[in-house]
Amino acid sequence: MLLPKSRGFRNDLKTGPFSLRILLLPIFLHIIWTLFTPSLILSHPPPSPLSPLLFISHPTPSPTDDSTDPRYRKGWLDLLFIAYYVVFFSFVRQSVLFRICYPIARYCGIRKRETLARFGEQGYAIFYFSFFGAWGLRIMSRLPTWWYNCPHFWIDYPHWQMTPGLKRYYLMQASYWCHQLIVLVLRLEKPRKDFKELVAHHIVTLWLIGWSYGINLTLIGNAVYASMDIPDFFFAMSKLFNYLSWKRTQNIMFIIFVGVWTYFRHYLNLVMLYSVYTDFDLIPQSARSFEPRKGVWMVWWVKWQIFTPLLLLQCLNLFWYFLICRILWRVVTGSSLKDDRSDDEGEDDEPSALKKKKRS
Repeated sequence: MLLPKSRGFRNDLKTGPFSLRILLLPIFLHIIWTLFTPSLILSHPPPSPLSPLLFISHPTPSPTDDSTDPRYRKGWLDLLFIAYYVVFFSFVRQSVLFRICYPIARYCGIRKRETLARFGEQGYAIFYFSFFGAWGLRIMSRLPTWWYNCPHFWIDYPHWQMTPGLKRYYLMQASYWCHQLIVLVLRLEKPRKDFKELVAHHIVTLWLIGWSYGINLTLIGNAVYASMDIPDFFFAMSKLFNYLSWKRTQNIMFIIFVGVWTYFRHYLNLVMLYSVYTDFDLIPQSARSFEPRKGVWMVWWVKWQIFTPLLLLQCLNLFWYFLICRILWRVVTGSSLKDDRSDDEGEDDEPSALKKKKRS
């Protein structure tokens, strides 16, 4: 994979990636429609047909009858929002890589092409998971499920009237994971040894996203998102320090990461699995039927459609946990802290500037 150099922001904006042009066109047309339609149609101008791409759709009356407490339901226009933001994440990824990560890596002496690419991947991961991890916790803090109060996943079901923040967060996550699956399948990033497991992980994640959103279980979905995003931030930080050859800092960050991963991806995941298995009966009796038009889906077999992807996610996490524990053993014994998933990360990946210092 070649890493082209930028010719300046103005030139990039003018002749930049196709994703940027796709993003700007709906914004431009939406602004035109908003500015000029009211003057052409004096009374009751129709809403912009571009709105579903840019903004969440399907508002619904608030259960509190409070104008300051708007709510939204799911609908088919959500697919347009997801499609637009898949392109958005393509642009963000390229911008973060070429505008932030690669310049920082080169400044720190990294020259090897494979290491530069890996540094960029982890830098983008830090950017994404720090933002969405914090956003997910903020969303959860305003819900009755705050800090994995699991019974409220089921109490007062169906939770079909979403706050604007929850719906936007959910659909943006769906867009990100769709984009990441495209990146993997098209091999826009060099595949690691666990390529098949990563593809399986993304498919299971999209299964969870689509299924939980479709059957109005967004509260448990938000909790699962947070338990996945926060450990990934610490993992990306540990990898970044590895590429910079900051060994002591990397070891400290890796030990912190192992603790965070164990708590979020195993303990909390098992807490949620246990809740699916035991708290399912907290669903109101009136909602224990399969009536999609009323927003209720909770017949007995749906329980296992929730339990199964969460269990598969736990199995995949245990596979990676085994590799993590092997690396942790190397840290404890003072051996090399090498990622078992990678083909190209070892002594050859050491920043060239640091190699020159060692030779001199």
